[in-house]
Amino acid sequence: MKMTKINQERWNRFRANRRGYISLYLFSILFVVTLFSELIANDKPLLIYYDSGLYCPLVKEYAETEFGGEFEAPADYKDPFVIDLINKKGWMINPVIPFSYNTINYNLDGPAPSPPSRTNWLGTDDRGRDVVARLVYGFRISVLFGLTLTICSSVIGIMAGAVQGYYGGRIDIFGQRFIEIWSSLPTLFLLIILSSVVQPNFWWLLGITLMFGWMSLVGVVRAEFLRGRNFEYVTAAKALGLSDMKIIIRHVLPNAMVASITFMPFILGGSITTLTSLDFLGFGLPVGSPSLGELLAQGKANMQAPWLGLSAFIILSLMFSLLVFIGEGVRDAFDPRKVY
Repeated sequence: MKMTKINQERWNRFRANRRGYISLYLFSILFVVTLFSELIANDKPLLIYYDSGLYCPLVKEYAETEFGGEFEAPADYKDPFVIDLINKKGWMINPVIPFSYNTINYNLDGPAPSPPSRTNWLGTDDRGRDVVARLVYGFRISVLFGLTLTICSSVIGIMAGAVQGYYGGRIDIFGQRFIEIWSSLPTLFLLIILSSVVQPNFWWLLGITLMFGWMSLVGVVRAEFLRGRNFEYVTAAKALGLSDMKIIIRHVLPNAMVASITFMPFILGGSITTLTSLDFLGFGLPVGSPSLGELLAQGKANMQAPWLGLSAFIILSLMFSLLVFIGEGVRDAFDPRKVY
């Protein structure tokens, strides 16, 4: 009951920070919307009604012969011939953006990258792919990568900091020396070298960035455990014979989590920055993947097409601004001295 009251007070303090609360609301909406990117930006219809039958191209691939065509190949729903066949005996519902992240528009008025138009609202990249579609998919993969890396690195960092701080002594000394050596390595260069050795994908990049990202919370958690292990209730728990694991999880960790949670929005921003930097340098996600960093690189390489770099820059600026405001709100929520 007491913990529920404390959490309610923290939530009220977070809501009192209007900028942080609104930022969380906006960021959540953007993330939830982009989770359904296939329903927003796709070169396949959402639903087709043809000859008294319903078809869902997003779920199943249909041959052209299904709609009265002559070829057994998968139907091309951008082909005027296929569109005409479907419209003769039915109808189809298309997404708001009729392009996926890898769809090439072959009907451009000029060479790619083409400027914004009624068909491509923010123009196309240097391969004729719709910029808006790549921004939608790029936002999703950036946040998913950042969230996954933040959760995994936080778990490892909290565990390492808890062990160091609770036991102290040689464990703490050796742990600190290892972290000092490991953190002194040129992280970005090592990531580039590792990414150039093996063709990276989402999970490979997550693994190699996790090798260095877990250290962000170790110092904070370690300091909280060094302070908390000498509290009277911890000493009493030891005297009652409770195991070290139970004492760490039940009695000391909740206090350390307060400081850890306030850092997480900023860790999320740093994780997204890491992926964006690797993509910008060409050592990130595989070629063709929807990436905000890759759009920035295209903008650098195509100065005559400012919509490429500017669109990615605006989305990244919005994303990082929202995360910073959320972080400020979380920090205020866990600060009992903050009064509004």
